[in-house]
Amino acid sequence: MIDVADDTAVEPATTGGPVGRAKRRLTDLAIDVVLTVFGLLMVLPLIMLVANAFKAPQELLAWPPTLIPTKPTTENITAVLGDTPLLTWIFNSFTFATLSAIAISATSAIAGYLLAKFPSRTMNVLFAIVLATAIVPFEVYMIPLYFQAQQLGLLNSLPGILLGYLVMSFGIFLVRQNVIHTIPDELLEAARIDGAGELWIFWHVVLPLLRSALGALFVLAFFQAWTAFAWPLIVLSTAQNYTIEVGLALFQTGFTVDLGRLSAASAIVLVPSVTLFVLLRRNFVEGVASTGLKE
Repeated sequence: MIDVADDTAVEPATTGGPVGRAKRRLTDLAIDVVLTVFGLLMVLPLIMLVANAFKAPQELLAWPPTLIPTKPTTENITAVLGDTPLLTWIFNSFTFATLSAIAISATSAIAGYLLAKFPSRTMNVLFAIVLATAIVPFEVYMIPLYFQAQQLGLLNSLPGILLGYLVMSFGIFLVRQNVIHTIPDELLEAARIDGAGELWIFWHVVLPLLRSALGALFVLAFFQAWTAFAWPLIVLSTAQNYTIEVGLALFQTGFTVDLGRLSAASAIVLVPSVTLFVLLRRNFVEGVASTGLKE
């Protein structure tokens, strides 16, 4: 009996002693090393892209490729800015992405709040339909949507490309989950008892509490529109109205690719998207993380 008691008393001290702490440190160090390596591998293409923007044509075709330009030049950047309407394409994409993100945030906030706080059999059916549309590829309804834009006279215009980016099923799901898990019914009932109307409650109570979720959704919707290619390609027909993704495709022809100008244009295009993510990264992480919380 004494030996058993001694064994049970020694075991926790051994697992939680210096040896256990050393194992935990080694495990944490190994995890940090692995994550750092994978992080560097993910950033490496972006570094190569920026480096290629400052390389001469001969160095771009050299093998093995160089990470840092041996003779940096700004010829590619000046040529892109001078010979192509790149800034116009960036402005078109930024306007399109911003308006789309605002529209998706608004529609998702309204629909998510209604589906979360006004449950009924009809609302459950509508929510199931919304989730079902998430698995339908855009190419399936792209042609009918094109004919609708044609009948409305919206081809080759900003409203035309916005027509396909006004609602996001995942955005409705994201907001609904955040409303369920972060906004208690008692808070809304207290506001109603004080005489507040539903619109006042939605604007002054619900929206401020959804700031993180809507920030994350804004980033997702912005990048979805910023990287859109197929829909703007079939809707827009003049170069001055192109978005940046359609404009970048012009650097590639049937037989050649202008790597220098394409890299320079792509490096310039990274600036707005990276800036937006840096500004809203905290809202993005908080909004996505709170989606899966349980009460």
